[in-house]
Amino acid sequence: MSQRRYAAVGGQAVMEGIMMKSPLRSVLAVRKPDGEIVTEEMATTSVREKYKILRIPVLRGCVAFVESMVVGYKALMRSAELAGLEEETNGNKWVSALVMAFSLILGVGLAVGLFLLLPQLAGKLITSWLPEARALRILIEGIIRIIIFICYILATSLMKEMKDVYRYHGAEHKTIFAVESGKELTVENIRNMPRCHPRCGTSFIFLVFLFSILFFTLLHAFVLPDTIEGLPRLLVHMACLPVIAGFTFEIQQWTGRKDNWFTKIISAPGKGLQRITTAEPTDAQIEVAIVAVNASLTNEQGEVDYSLAFPKKK
Repeated sequence: MSQRRYAAVGGQAVMEGIMMKSPLRSVLAVRKPDGEIVTEEMATTSVREKYKILRIPVLRGCVAFVESMVVGYKALMRSAELAGLEEETNGNKWVSALVMAFSLILGVGLAVGLFLLLPQLAGKLITSWLPEARALRILIEGIIRIIIFICYILATSLMKEMKDVYRYHGAEHKTIFAVESGKELTVENIRNMPRCHPRCGTSFIFLVFLFSILFFTLLHAFVLPDTIEGLPRLLVHMACLPVIAGFTFEIQQWTGRKDNWFTKIISAPGKGLQRITTAEPTDAQIEVAIVAVNASLTNEQGEVDYSLAFPKKK
């Protein structure tokens, strides 16, 4: 493979398609039941463009994390509509909206319970008989979170719908690699590209778990009192997550731009998990990825300009 350069292009696998974001725009490309590939531009204006203070390192990562969650959810719901996978609830859009809202609230509640509350309770129980075991408790909580995350990924990989999403995830990564390698975006070229990318969301979440262990260890050792427990402890940890996400964002952006032994070590665990969250795509799925990238990099003259993917050095 030719020398790879960092390209400011990223994406997300959705239902029967891919959302691709470039410095120019974000585009959702979905294959409809009749085989047609439809594209739709998504409004993704960042508040970072409006307020300079939000471009400060770490803080910009916090904002980017929240914005990616919001945009990703919208893209997922919209892709389900375009792919014909979302059934109308008696034609009542209010009912559909309520169902979506309930699902989102339920999902957030489960995430808090599984990744914050359950590890906290388990860590306290395991270390309750050990004096001065704060560091060990943080380590146990972190390991439990990682185990839950891996089990969750393995469980979702068994679902038919998610298997297709994981194939599109692989198509997204392969296509971005082709752009970064300067390859012509053809099915043949993309098929031979790697499917595990250092800037993947799977790697990001895994790094968040790893850095949270170090962060919370220092927090409890030098800042928080020994007596903080239960709900106050849970709320403090929840409040710290955006900071951890912002720091992790900076680390991942750096590793995505550099290709040396150190960045390879940092990226290795996340890439290992991508063996589960990505799969070898079909040629038809690669075609959708090509359409998504090309649509996101089409200039005002209607021409695909891949140079837009490469930030100019200042």
